[in-house]
Amino acid sequence: MTRTVFERADVVPLLAEVFRELGYEGATLSRITERTGLGKGSLYHFFPGGKEEMAAAILAEVDDWFVRNVYAPLESGEPRAAIAKMWEEVGTYFRSGRRICLVGAFALDATRDKFAAAIRVYFARWVSALAGALRSAGVVPDKAAAEAEAAVLGIQGALVLARALNDEKVFARALTRLARDLSVPDLSVPKRNSSRTRKKGAS
Repeated sequence: MTRTVFERADVVPLLAEVFRELGYEGATLSRITERTGLGKGSLYHFFPGGKEEMAAAILAEVDDWFVRNVYAPLESGEPRAAIAKMWEEVGTYFRSGRRICLVGAFALDATRDKFAAAIRVYFARWVSALAGALRSAGVVPDKAAAEAEAAVLGIQGALVLARALNDEKVFARALTRLARDLSVPDLSVPKRNSSRTRKKGAS
């Protein structure tokens, strides 16, 4: 049955899950219509640039979510609270390791060059924001930069391993270990309420 949608913003989360599952190359127009229930006319109405415009919109939505929930708090909030919030938000967003990082997947895809700028900004800002929060918490600049890079790298690696082993506990253990390894005392991964739902708009 064809799905009816009225806003482009309603379509982006549907597309995001298709691209997560199938990758950019695998997400053909026919498979997108099949998985989302959206007709080709609706898709081209919202995305006249086709699949490339869809992917760009998804990346922009992901970036917006991370700006609001991770980067901005790290850049302007109380550093210890912001870092603790980062672990909580990351665990929620990636559904405890059951959900791949779409930007990371695009970075490994054969179409990486199409979205190189967006991919670079996503990872660079995350590392920069976390390093800044660590510096504000008293960590020397070189160490803050190295630890921020290692933390983001560890999160991405944990996602891959948790998905490969089909074991979300791998991701939870990794977040706990990564938080413990930061040079900021008393920072740990907050225990999340299992009934918590994702914030509206997260793709």
